[in-house]
Amino acid sequence: MLRYANLLLLILFPISWFAPLLRAGLLPLFGLSEISVISGLQSLWQTDVFLALLVTLFAIFSPMMKTIALALIHFGLMRRKALWALEYLGKLAMADVFLIALYVVVVKGVGLATVQTAWGLYLFTACILASIAISHLTRKR
Repeated sequence: MLRYANLLLLILFPISWFAPLLRAGLLPLFGLSEISVISGLQSLWQTDVFLALLVTLFAIFSPMMKTIALALIHFGLMRRKALWALEYLGKLAMADVFLIALYVVVVKGVGLATVQTAWGLYLFTACILASIAISHLTRKR
């Protein structure tokens, strides 16, 4: 069952990258634009390359490397000794969720902008938490 849940994450992670994480705009009167992981990365590459590299590592590479490595373990193509390293990859991916939460708190604190969380943030968070749970249960098994 764990192997199928992990394989499902290979589908859900890319969906969560394109799903709207936030709706943000200047004052509530002007309408809100949707921000996804991919659209946020596109704008970051133009303004702050270092932060774009970090977010790419945390949001895209860490979760996918962990999911693929877990699949290799589940199908007997990789040794179980690598599980300790995979748990750290899951924690790196969770750092991106905290970065988004920090952004929401800071922007709401300023009061000039409107920020609303969207369903993609919950999907992305659920995928990361599921990945952490799958690796934990794999280690216990």
